[in-house]
Amino acid sequence: MPESKPSFRSEIERLEEIVRSLESNELDLDDALVLFEEGVRRLKTARELLQESQLTVKRVLEEADGTLSTDDVSL
Repeated sequence: MPESKPSFRSEIERLEEIVRSLESNELDLDDALVLFEEGVRRLKTARELLQESQLTVKRVLEEADGTLSTDDVSL
C-alpha cells in the first residue's frame, strides 16, 4: 500500500517536538544528531508542501484571460 503524503501540520508539529527535545539538553550527542537529521528532512518536506500550496493558490486565482492576480493573497 502506498505511503500517504504527510500534512504540513504534522510536519510542523513533529518539528516542534524535535526542537523541544534538542533544547532539553537531556540527549546524548548521537541521539541529538539523529533528531537533527530528522528535523532537517521534515523541514524540507514542510517547505515543499508550502510551495505546492502556494502554487495551488496561484492557479486558483488565475483569471480567465490567463493573467495572475495575487493582490489579495498574502503568502
